[in-house]
Amino acid sequence: MKERHLAVAEIWSVLSAVLIMLLALPVASPANEVNIQSDSIIRVFERDTSSGSDEAVVPGYEYLQLDIGSLTEEGLSFHLYGWGRHDFADNDFYDDSSAGELLYGYLEYTKSVSNLNVRLGRQSIFEGVANEAVDGMRFSTDLGNYITTSLYAGQPVGLDSTNGRSSDSIYGGRIALHKGMLGELGFSYKKTENDGDTAEEMAGVDISVFLPGGVSLYGRSVRNVETEGWAEHSYELDFSLGDFNFRPYYSMFKYEDYFATGANSVNPFKAMATTGEEIDLVGLDITWLESATWTFGGKFKYYDYDIADTNYYYSALVTWHGEGMTEIGGELGYMDGDLSKQTYLLTRLYGYWDGLGDALWVDFATADMVYASYDEDIYNQDYSFFSSLGVGKTFMDGALNIKFSGDYSADPYFDDDLRGMLNLTYKFDNSN
Repeated sequence: MKERHLAVAEIWSVLSAVLIMLLALPVASPANEVNIQSDSIIRVFERDTSSGSDEAVVPGYEYLQLDIGSLTEEGLSFHLYGWGRHDFADNDFYDDSSAGELLYGYLEYTKSVSNLNVRLGRQSIFEGVANEAVDGMRFSTDLGNYITTSLYAGQPVGLDSTNGRSSDSIYGGRIALHKGMLGELGFSYKKTENDGDTAEEMAGVDISVFLPGGVSLYGRSVRNVETEGWAEHSYELDFSLGDFNFRPYYSMFKYEDYFATGANSVNPFKAMATTGEEIDLVGLDITWLESATWTFGGKFKYYDYDIADTNYYYSALVTWHGEGMTEIGGELGYMDGDLSKQTYLLTRLYGYWDGLGDALWVDFATADMVYASYDEDIYNQDYSFFSSLGVGKTFMDGALNIKFSGDYSADPYFDDDLRGMLNLTYKFDNSN
């Protein structure tokens, strides 16, 4: 395993060092707030492994998030989030029984003057055409009352497993023009190099407009600078008429330009660039807020492929809202396509029951069931089924949350699959 996948012991050594430093901080100061969230997950399922058939796989996951410093006030702060995994069954289902990764870990400085923000370290970059994990620096600020700009540079985390990190780089940024609450027009650029060769070069424009009467428009267009073609156009409109809300949208993806990413050999979808496929998606979501208790809706989607078959999807939805977060809903839809796997009747029922603590030991329960009936058999089976049940309880005034869930599924590609998961979430906040 390459450098990107840190051993669990290494992650904990880093976190331990951070925790030791925290002990020296005067935690009573708002600038030295400490927030810790731990998510411990144990999963159980069966798979065929090199050790035998239907072997139990019991991976345990730990996700740990640390935030040091005020999350709401300007100044210096530190943020860290990482995960570790260990397979307690140790039956060769995973390449390594233990693994882990530092997802982000960076210093951040903010100042209200010009909305200045500087980050240094491993971080996630969401800047127009960029959706990347980067080891480097990000800088953003306002240039007057109408212009916002951001720049970033460093090494892409996703390429460090391909011939090491030598000559890997990423840089880009975004500049946006905005006018009060009316909206924003942004222009962005990103270039990634893998071992000195161009892995990806993208440019794009994005827009958000907020008009009187609650009408809003969102969209973006992305151009592949290498192939000189448009990779994506995605736009949606949102408006309401009385108790009805409408969301028409349109998207276009051209595989040759969307997935053709030069020397980016870690892209799992790169082969799709050679298919010559292009898809246009037109859709409409309608929601009717009939009352505070009932919500009705409908969906329509039209998939137009250049090479594959054209598909249509229609569905009707209904949701009942109870006290607190309690709700029960369902969806009935039909996918109309030429292939057997693209023609089916879909039924879904789901529910979340809140406030059960007075009557039961658990505080909340969840349920979800999805059934798809195909017009023709797929591998001698004409349906797919999925169901999930979960219960949970909170302790220590909400600081500790425990949830257990079980999932069962069966489909033409998998005879049956039964899974269980135990999730413990703990939150520590010394600012209260």
